[in-house]
Amino acid sequence: QVQLVESGGGLVQAGGSLSLSCAASGDSISRYAMGWFRRAPGKEREFVATISGSGNNTYYRNSAGGRFTISRDNDKNTVYLQMNNVKPGDAAVYYCAGGNIRVFSIKTMTTDKGFNCWGQGTQVTVYS
Repeated sequence: QVQLVESGGGLVQAGGSLSLSCAASGDSISRYAMGWFRRAPGKEREFVATISGSGNNTYYRNSAGGRFTISRDNDKNTVYLQMNNVKPGDAAVYYCAGGNIRVFSIKTMTTDKGFNCWGQGTQVTVYS
């Protein structure tokens, strides 16, 4: 099972940018669909963005579309989330996740059900 470690979180001004990274070890992430999820205080964990093993398929929550970009470098065993025009509503703990998902669809890639490997999370705090 792959181990995941997130980095890059921190304090960002509303309208600014932040880049998150997820370094994997223990297995090659090329076999895994990967994703970013987040949990804000008092809220359920929610889907942010996911990407298929090849990188050909990406999915975003509606509020992230056009602002966030998920990408992966299988050679470096790393997944990224570029966050632009960050909003106060984006403040949360961001988690990297991986799953052996073989069929890519909105149903399989926009929930956390198929993702069974999780990092510890990285905090994103947004100030105005």
